[in-house]
Amino acid sequence: MSEVIQTFIRHCLNIPIMITSWFVFFFSIESGFFWSSALAIGVYIVTNFAIKKIQQRRIMNKHQMTLSEYFHIQQQLKEANKKIKALNSQYLKVRSISSFKQLFEMNRLAKRIISLVKSNPKKFYQAENFFYAHLDSAVELTSKYTLLVSQPVKNKDMKLALQDTRDTLESISTVMEDDLNNVLASDVEHLKMELDFAKLSVKTLEKPLYLEGESEDERKVIEYK
Repeated sequence: MSEVIQTFIRHCLNIPIMITSWFVFFFSIESGFFWSSALAIGVYIVTNFAIKKIQQRRIMNKHQMTLSEYFHIQQQLKEANKKIKALNSQYLKVRSISSFKQLFEMNRLAKRIISLVKSNPKKFYQAENFFYAHLDSAVELTSKYTLLVSQPVKNKDMKLALQDTRDTLESISTVMEDDLNNVLASDVEHLKMELDFAKLSVKTLEKPLYLEGESEDERKVIEYK
């Protein structure tokens, strides 16, 4: 379940609770409009916090994670989203179609990995290099590349540096593809197991049932008649 859906569910639960509590405070306790509103908002904040903790606990139990693991991964996801924003800010600074395509591809791969880890935090351990190194390198090199390419004068050394940076970014994009494949590896294996089980089930259903003591030759004779 995505974070957006979880937030939507919390609002759907908390808004009726807040409205009900306001009526209780206003009519039953007769605390007045201002204090009833303040207390109702307080109830909303408390229930929202409580439901959020319950949702987090369910995720941790589902994926068999400790509290420290869960919050560490959530922190890494927040940092990764900040880096994605920094990467996005470079779009208007690139000066060639090839560089734009390269940046777009890295962005696409990074967002896909982050999305998969959000849906299943346990997958973070299959993409640790992406979070700790590869995304950082992509952001830093792209930033330096756009800075150099925007300079009006380029000598031989700068041109060589730019070409080297483009090649390195291409390598990072390839490495990020490997990161994505690593994250998807367990899903691919699970799909293969499901397919094998489905094929076995189909073969079992297609195999004819024999009566006790009946042989395949006897069945063929009966079918022929």
